[in-house]
Amino acid sequence: MEEKRKKYHRGRRKKKTKKQIASQVISTIVLVVALVVFCISAFKLYEIFHGYHEGESEYEELEEIAIINKGKEGSEEERFQVDFDALKEINKDVVGWIRFEEPAVISYPVVQGRDNAEYLYKTFKGFENTVGSIFVNAYNNPDFKDQNTIIYGHYMNNGTMFHELDQYAEKAFWEQHPYFYIYTPDGTELQYHIYSAGVVKDTSESYIYQFADEAAFAEFVKITRDASNYDTGIEVGEDAQIVTLSTCTKDNNDDRFVVHAVKVAERRQEDE
Repeated sequence: MEEKRKKYHRGRRKKKTKKQIASQVISTIVLVVALVVFCISAFKLYEIFHGYHEGESEYEELEEIAIINKGKEGSEEERFQVDFDALKEINKDVVGWIRFEEPAVISYPVVQGRDNAEYLYKTFKGFENTVGSIFVNAYNNPDFKDQNTIIYGHYMNNGTMFHELDQYAEKAFWEQHPYFYIYTPDGTELQYHIYSAGVVKDTSESYIYQFADEAAFAEFVKITRDASNYDTGIEVGEDAQIVTLSTCTKDNNDDRFVVHAVKVAERRQEDE
C-alpha cells in the first residue's frame, strides 16, 4: 500500500511568487498589445491597398467613358480625342486631360479646385481617397495660357498618378520621350517639350507663376534650368508658355520632383 501511495502521490504545488505572477501579466499584456498593433497595421494596409484599387479603377473607368480615340501622335489615322461633355457631367471642375505617350500610365483628367487642398485627397468623382486628382494650381488661369501653369499630382507607390514622372531623372529617358500633351475642353491639343527635370524643395522658386516683367521671367527660366538633372538645350523664349508638373519624392517630405516644359505646338481638332 505504501508503494502505491508513493506512486500516485503528486506532491504539493509550489506557490507562484509575486515576481512570476508579474512576469506572466506583463507577457500577456505584451502579447495583447502586439495583437492589437498587428490588427491595426493590417487594417491600415487594407485601407491603403483598397484605396489604391478604388482610385485606379475609377480613373480606368473615366478613361473608358471619356477617351473617344486613342490614336498615336503622328498617325495618319484617328488622333487622341477626349469627350469633355461626358467628363463635365461627372465633374464641372475639369479643365483638361494630360497624356504622355511614355510613360503611358500618365493619362488623366485635370481639375482645378477653389484652393490647392481641395483635390489633394479627393478623386475626380469626388470620393475621399489618398490618390487624389491631377489638379492645376488654384491661382493659375484654367486655360494653360499663363507664363507658368503648375499641375500637381501624387507620387503613388502603386505606380499611378505622377509616380512615373521620376523616370525623367535620367536623360536617356527624356531623349526618347521629350513631349507630353494637354487637351482642353474647347477642342485644343497643346504639345509641350520638356526642358528641365529635377528635384527641388517645396519652397523653390520653380513654383512662381506670376512675373513682374521679362527679366523676372528670364530669371525663372534660368532657375529651372539650373535645377535640372541635365542640360536639354531646349529654347525657352521670353513669350513662352510653360507647364510645371510637380510630385513628391520617395526620399524626403520637403522635396519635390518637377518637370518643366514649354509649349511648342497648338492645334484645334476641327482643323484636322
